[in-house]
This record gives sequence, C-alpha cells and structure tokens, in this order.
Amino acid sequence: MDMIMRRTMMCGEARLGDVGGEVALNGWVQRSRRLGGIIFCDLRDRTGIVQIVFDEDVPAEVFGRAEGLRSEFVVGVRGVVREREAKNAELATGDVEVLARELVVYSEAETPPIYVKDDDNVDENLRLKYRYIDLRKQKMQRNLAFRAEVCRIAREYFSGQGFTEVETPVLVKPTPEGARDYLVPSRISKGEFYALPQSPQLYKQLLMASGTDRYFQIAKCFRDEDLRADRQPEFTQIDLEMSFVDVDGVIAVQEGFLAKLMKEIKGVELSLPLPRLSYAEAMERFGSDKPDTRFGMELVDVSGAVKDSEFGVFADAVRGGGSVRGVCATGGSEHYSRKDIDKLTEACRAHGAKGLAWMRVTDEGVQTSFSKFFSDEGLALLAGLFGAAQGDLILLVADSDKVVFQTLGFVRCEVAQRLGLIGGGAGSGMGAGASAGGGAGAGAGSDVGMGSGAGSDERYEFLWVVDFPLFEEGDEGGISAKHHPFTSPAPEDAHLLESEPLAVRALAYDIVLNGNEIGGGSVRIHDRGLQRRMFDALGLTDDEVQSKFGFLLEAFRYGVPPHGGLAYGLDRLVMLLLGEDSIRETIAFPKNQAAEDPVSGAPGEAGDGQLEELGLRLA
Repeated sequence: MDMIMRRTMMCGEARLGDVGGEVALNGWVQRSRRLGGIIFCDLRDRTGIVQIVFDEDVPAEVFGRAEGLRSEFVVGVRGVVREREAKNAELATGDVEVLARELVVYSEAETPPIYVKDDDNVDENLRLKYRYIDLRKQKMQRNLAFRAEVCRIAREYFSGQGFTEVETPVLVKPTPEGARDYLVPSRISKGEFYALPQSPQLYKQLLMASGTDRYFQIAKCFRDEDLRADRQPEFTQIDLEMSFVDVDGVIAVQEGFLAKLMKEIKGVELSLPLPRLSYAEAMERFGSDKPDTRFGMELVDVSGAVKDSEFGVFADAVRGGGSVRGVCATGGSEHYSRKDIDKLTEACRAHGAKGLAWMRVTDEGVQTSFSKFFSDEGLALLAGLFGAAQGDLILLVADSDKVVFQTLGFVRCEVAQRLGLIGGGAGSGMGAGASAGGGAGAGAGSDVGMGSGAGSDERYEFLWVVDFPLFEEGDEGGISAKHHPFTSPAPEDAHLLESEPLAVRALAYDIVLNGNEIGGGSVRIHDRGLQRRMFDALGLTDDEVQSKFGFLLEAFRYGVPPHGGLAYGLDRLVMLLLGEDSIRETIAFPKNQAAEDPVSGAPGEAGDGQLEELGLRLA
C-alpha cells in the first residue's frame, strides 16, 4: 500500500454511473458512526461528501483503524462504488456509497473548536481565529472557487481584448492626501518610508505613457481606514487602463466584460447597452449616486407646494436654498407603526437629517405629523403629488439638498427592504474615488472604494452613472477633487474651471449593481496645461505638485496619449454575486473589525534589533 493513496476522483463526484468501479479517495472525516458490525464514515473534500462503508468483510486491521476514526481525521480510502439502499437526496452523491477495502490515516485531529458545517452560527471572531478550519466548510470552498472563477473570466476577457497584465509596485511613495497610508520604514534610507499603494493609479497612467496601450491587473490595494462589513485594510481591484479612448470607448469594453461574466458565472443574459443616468438625475430621482433601480419609490420634490406653508420646517428649508422632498411607500402604512417611524427617524439623524415628517393615507383622510399646519384640502393636495392611495406611507425630509438626498437615499432602500421589494441589503456604501478619503494623493481618489450592502436578490440591475461633478466642497472649506486630480473635465465645462469650479462636470463614470457601486473610473487629463489649471483650482502650490506628482508630470513632458480607465472592487463584486452580507465571506484570510489577523496575531511587536536596524525608536 502506498503511503499516499493516489485518488482517482474527488469525494463529491461519485454517481450511479460509477457503480462497480474501484475508486481511491482522500479527504477529511466529517463524522463516523458504528451500527452493529458496520462503520459508516462521511468523507469530505472541497467538492462534497460521500458515504464510506466498512463492513465485516474488510481486513481486520483496516476495520480496526476505521473504528478509531473521528471528525477531521485526514484519510485515504480505496474501495468499490455501489448503490445505496437508503438514499440521501440532500447529497449530490446520495445515490451511492463506497464499500471500503483499504484505509490510510494520514493525520489524526483533536476535537475542532468550531464545527465544519455551513449553518454552525458560530461567532465570527472564532471563525476568523480558526479560519483554516472555517474554510473547510462547503460554502467557504464554493466562495473561494467562485472568486477564482471571476478572476479567470477577467483575465481571459481582458487578455482577449488586447490588454497586457502588468504588476505595479507594492512599495510606493507616501502622500499625505486621501485615506491614511500604511507606511513601511526603509532600512537603507533611515528616516524615510515607503507606503503601500491605495491604488495603482499613477503607475497605470505611466504605463499609458510607456506605450503599453491597454493594461490590467488584479491588484492588491491598502487603506488604513476604520473597518465595517465590507471594508478591509487590504482589498483587491480588477484594475485597468486604456489609451486613445473616450468615455464611450471605456464603457463599451466594460459592458462586454460584464456580459461575459454574468453569462458564464450566473447564466444571466445582459441586455446591452446598459442604462445610463447622469449624476444629477440619479440624485434627483433616487437620492443616491449608486441608485437601486430594482424598485420605484422615487423622490418627489414638493418644495413649490410647501414653500409658503405655516410649517416653519418646510418653509425655512426652501427659503434657505434647500428643498422638501419625500418618497411614497405603496402599502407601507401597515408596516410602520409610530414607534417604527421614530426608530427610522433616529437612523436618519446619522445621515444629517434633523427629523423625518410622515403622512398616512387612510380611509378617513390623511394623517400626518404636521397636520395642524395644513388644511385637509392642503394635505390631500400634498398626498396627491405623490400619487398616494389608501394604505400608503409618505416620508419627507426638509433640509439642504445634500442632506435631503443622502437621507432619502437611505430611507428608500431601508423601507424597500422592510417591504420585501428587495432581498438583503440595498447598499449604502462609499462612492467612488475621493469619497473614500478625498484629496489628491497617489492612490487617493482611486477608481473604487469599498462600499456596503450585499443583497441576496437574484435580480441583477446594472446601470452607469455618468457626468459626475469634477469637484466637491472640502471638509474644511475650499474644494477637493471628487475622484482624483487627474480626472478630465467635460470639454464643454472646462471654461468654468476658474470661475465656477463646482459647476464643472467630469468625464467620470461608475458602474452600479443593485444599489452598489462595483466599479468606477474616468478619462484622464493628458494635456499639461489643463492639468496645471486643475492643480490651480485645487489650490496646490508648485512645490506640492512637484512633491506629490512630479514623477508623473515629468513623464508627461515626453508625450502621453489620451487615456482612461476603471477599477472594479473584486471583493464587493464577488460578495454581491454570491449574495453574501460581508466581503469577509469572499476573502480567504480577512482582518477583523480591529484590523487584526486573528490567525497569525498580526499586527505584532517588532524586536529591538529590528527597530534599531530601521533607525526607529518607539515613543
């Protein structure tokens, strides 16, 4: 008998067509049980489980070893496939079993701290600490295989479209802008530091200047940010850049990829071209730059109808340059008690809203939280603007447009989920680019952030959001780039760079799936004069520009093609297509909420000798 039993098939592959054939299998013991003179063992590998039977006809030494089998023992089995008398419809191999003749025990196992089954409901921190055991679950193996398949399809498609896969540096120059960098001290140049890249942004533009023409890579990116369900300190992008393209050119190539991906991995035929919404229309209709279009409940602007009302909250908002808008939840009244609305109102405060007004349409008329300020006729007129019918619930916000949009964008998704209009989370994650940290640094405003919300709804609504603003108001006054400072302004708006920068639209685009941004990018500036105007608009001095972007601008002195690109958030894309609620379910060894690796214990302390070599001393 060989020390290693060379397997002839995987455990999950045995079928009725294999009956009578001899097979060799390797795997982990899921469980073992003895009934009289027979031992039944469920053997598991990444493909599934098959039942192994040891009976009285097996050699005595083999039966003796089988008696000692326990969960998670690693074994090899040789035997003959036969049809099961008591079939198990829950297993793909449930029609057959393997009558064992040989058994090799490769290693024994202590009782594991977590069960190896998909529905164990164990604490996530324990799962992450024993991730190597957690990954033995069929679901986790499926998730890893699914992610690998997405990567395979991406490589196959983009290679077929003339893209060259190029690895860009992981040790790069730190910048103070955007999200916080992870810093790596240099032993050779003491007192100086590398940074881990927040994105390959500057290097992929250098590749365009180098004549590579079309580049892609599956790139690791790093941001030192506070974590949540689908944000990790290290994440992965499907990153790409193309020369001699406009917005339509980039989008056309991406739609081909998405069509191939959805066809091969989900069996879904996408109707191309995908819908497009301008940023302005998306905000007006849905209150979000990543709208979920699987349901209606669009925003209605009632500012004109309430601007002269006696209700100061409404009237003051309009007089102050804001607006009063709302959404109508069809049949929503029965789903929301007054207590439920109070809870929803409290949740809205996190989005900047001071409150949430409501209206119910009943058989006795309109009930509201502000009835004393309106006549019955006025309330009926207001409800009519929403097309509301009996049983509907109207929710309104009065504030600046920014607060109104972000609050109602949250409200419509929250209510839709409660009403069962969508399955799972709708998404309230981060937008693209600089919204992940703002600013104008290398890697800041990279082509995709890590948003939130998964959703298990099997509908797949893709759309493009285009014509983003080029700038946004900064947190401390002034303006900042909404994506990054290399994003090209729309040519027809370029004359407004100095006079009305906030009115300038960008040649930027996001791809949205079910209310989640899964990718984003832009056409870049390739004209040095226009790039200088962009830096001036951002208030960057010559020294700042040279310090942060000097090597890129130096390259642009020697001829650069028009170019544009995009990056997909691979972790989030896989999460959405799997219907998971967290990107940690799609990553082999993720960090926990404290940015720690529970398996290895990272981060850890460095020894005094290491610190001395680096010229560092801890405070």
